[in-house]
Amino acid sequence: MSGNIYESPKLVSEYLLLHYGNVEEVLGGKPGPAEAVDFPARLVRELLAPVEPGSRALDLGCAVGRSSFELARSCSEVIGIDYSHAFITAASRLRDTGGHAYEKAVEGELTAPGFARVPAEIDCSRVRFEQGDAMDFHDPEAFSVVLAANLLCRLPDPKRLIDRLPSLVRRGGQLLLTTPFTWLEDFTPRAHWIGGTPATGRSFDALRALLDPHFGLEHVADLPFLIREHSRKFQYGIACGSRWRRR
Repeated sequence: MSGNIYESPKLVSEYLLLHYGNVEEVLGGKPGPAEAVDFPARLVRELLAPVEPGSRALDLGCAVGRSSFELARSCSEVIGIDYSHAFITAASRLRDTGGHAYEKAVEGELTAPGFARVPAEIDCSRVRFEQGDAMDFHDPEAFSVVLAANLLCRLPDPKRLIDRLPSLVRRGGQLLLTTPFTWLEDFTPRAHWIGGTPATGRSFDALRALLDPHFGLEHVADLPFLIREHSRKFQYGIACGSRWRRR
């Protein structure tokens, strides 16, 4: 995987702000799409259907962990997996201490202090984080909920993960996916794109065809997100969010 950028302090800081920053911390009083802030928590609120007591969840590509903590509001056990050692180190610190100090970029070499906090009402003991490859993750039991947020178009072979999903989600369980379908050959060789070419058509249609033998589509939503690079530069995207039920 072309994932070395996700080990850099710069990316760790950007993702801590993406996952835990509020509107003022992200936009700093400037005009901007406030509705795109709080994406990792918001996607769980939008996509997750009610779960049974004692449910287990798996967050694939958990980054610095906010969606994992949000899943812990409903699930008794949550495992967060990410390929980046730096991300898992940050997520584990948040689990163990409830907070993580970082520096957010202002402009050039100038920074300002930031502090990421897990909401106090979340039981962090329900969550654990592991470094690993989402495409090769194995567990002896299937999960009630599996989340992969903005992961598919960052994998070298997304179909390899999709082929694994029926064994990861128990029958009747939920699969939650978000992706902006930003296919880039830096991450995914063109031959492994799921849709996005004249020959393969729209990516969501191609994804649905791959999932259809094992999953039924229940819900689709447009989910904006905002990554702050510095005080006057942002990445704005609209992820396609979807909930699928394991047949």
